[in-house]
Amino acid sequence: MTRLVLFVPLLLFAVMAVYFGLGLREDPSEIPSQLIDRELPPFDLPPLEGFDAGLSSRDLRGQVSLLNVFGSWCPPCAVEHPMLMQIARSGAVPIYGIDWKDPPGAGTAWLERNGNPYVRVGDDSEGRVAIDLGLTGAPETFLIDRAGRVRYRHVGVITPEAWRDTLRPLVEHLQSEAEQG
Repeated sequence: MTRLVLFVPLLLFAVMAVYFGLGLREDPSEIPSQLIDRELPPFDLPPLEGFDAGLSSRDLRGQVSLLNVFGSWCPPCAVEHPMLMQIARSGAVPIYGIDWKDPPGAGTAWLERNGNPYVRVGDDSEGRVAIDLGLTGAPETFLIDRAGRVRYRHVGVITPEAWRDTLRPLVEHLQSEAEQG
């Protein structure tokens, strides 16, 4: 019996190794969202310093749109920003922004320096809306349909490949659905 007790830690280690080993095969960017096919949580954010209007969940109704969460403190957001500018210039889909956890004036200064791809931007300096969205970090982008439902969540930087292969086809599908319905 005493010899059997000596093997218990080894058995526990083996079970944990298998469990964590299986977890390594998962793609961390494929984080499921409880919001998919549900209405965007209601919010009403104040404007960034120097902007005339903030952002409300009501602003995203009536058209297919992207809701992008960013922060001036976020290095991946700086990497993603040129792609957002390109999407905005193309006119393919309106982009709305939430400036997350920035001190007053930082988001405004960042957009003035890098360009503003957003139709409207809200200030979520407290991070309350981010919690309601189930945000895991920045940047994150949500594809919103005409009815105001979340249809897709993109975690991380929108690369040209992510736009071409995933987001743009989804945007076009939802826009054609809206035209037919």
